[in-house]
Amino acid sequence: MQSAEPASRPGRADPARLRRDGDFRRLWLGQTVSQLGEQTTLVVVPLFAVLTLDAGAGRLGALRAVGQAPILLLSLFAGAWVDRWRTRLLMVVMDAGRALVLGAAAVAGLLGALGLPALFTVAFVVGSLSVFFDVAYQASLVRLVRRDQLVGANSALEGSRSAAQIGGPALGGLLVSALSAPVALASSAVFFALSFLSIRRIARPEAVPEHPRTEPRRPPVRRQIREGLRFVAGDPSLRTVCLASAAFQLFFAATMTVYLLFLPRDLHLPGAAVGLALAAPGPGALLGSLLAARLPGRFGHGLVLVSAAALGDGAFLLVPALHGPPAVTVPELVAINVVFGTLGQLVNVTIMAVRQTVTPDGMQGRAAATITFVGMGTAPLGSLLGGFLAGECGTRPSLLATAAGMLLSPVLMALSPLARLGRTLPSPPEAPARSA
Repeated sequence: MQSAEPASRPGRADPARLRRDGDFRRLWLGQTVSQLGEQTTLVVVPLFAVLTLDAGAGRLGALRAVGQAPILLLSLFAGAWVDRWRTRLLMVVMDAGRALVLGAAAVAGLLGALGLPALFTVAFVVGSLSVFFDVAYQASLVRLVRRDQLVGANSALEGSRSAAQIGGPALGGLLVSALSAPVALASSAVFFALSFLSIRRIARPEAVPEHPRTEPRRPPVRRQIREGLRFVAGDPSLRTVCLASAAFQLFFAATMTVYLLFLPRDLHLPGAAVGLALAAPGPGALLGSLLAARLPGRFGHGLVLVSAAALGDGAFLLVPALHGPPAVTVPELVAINVVFGTLGQLVNVTIMAVRQTVTPDGMQGRAAATITFVGMGTAPLGSLLGGFLAGECGTRPSLLATAAGMLLSPVLMALSPLARLGRTLPSPPEAPARSA
């Protein structure tokens, strides 16, 4: 990660000023409603399984694992495709696909034909399309704004994601409780359709990274995937991002699987209260996005990453100790999750700025996909682990164990070059190493 010249100081772009740019505003709006649809779906599908189909811990863990499996199966392939194609085209196709799948699921649910096998299929297909969309939108940002605007642009996009985290789970829980799960699935389909309409209106021409002139045609996908893996593995900071993310996602997925059982069954929360508890990190994440535009440039990226990750993940250790009626436990859950959301979002935005800044333009999709593959590829295993532990040990001991496991992530960052990153970030290398 060493560079001969210091990079431009990140984070000086004002997110509000960026949103006045028409094309960035369309990307920002499309990503916001897409995230709202995704957050709603992530609540509705498990609640449908637990409350309507009476799924137990093992089946709930398997359902969540199936929805997360595309991260492991498709991320590297998605990264290579993103570096070959215009990100806008990929995003609108993925939005259209998710809208159609969830619309069909909503109709099947209204007709009483949405059983557990069909729900598994919906979770896998929507998860697959989301992998391509998420990699594409991360790469699209680098093609749309200058590098010195990346922290501000990420702050704006992550702020919108935070707003979706506020509204999506609350809306999903409310719709499931007040109306039905099929209606909630239909609302997700509408959000993806709105994202499609917004992103397709981006007018600014998008340049696709060119392959070297010495090559008569694009290199094979396998070669591009290999180059992405080699580039990330060869950078000490990006390698640590992968390992720390893998540790966090493994135990976070396990924690959330147990959590989705703990809230309705141990704390006896109704669907609307579950939605409120799951939405609680959203306001904190919105604050975390604002802090991420200022704190790394003031105190240093490394210090912010390690301290925010340790404090944020540590806050979740308080959840297994909660007892009492909803009037007591819901405010406590909200307070814990606001802290978790604030510090977690601060970590997310800072990590993304580090990754985007040190990665060349032609490697953005593959770098994002490689980190997603390694980092989030452990999530299906975590979901299965959470379901197994909840079934064998009970929800409270399992929740304590999995929440403690999340602290491995800040430990890995503290022992790595990430902890030594200062107020500015180095420039990317001119070109990544290419395989023969």
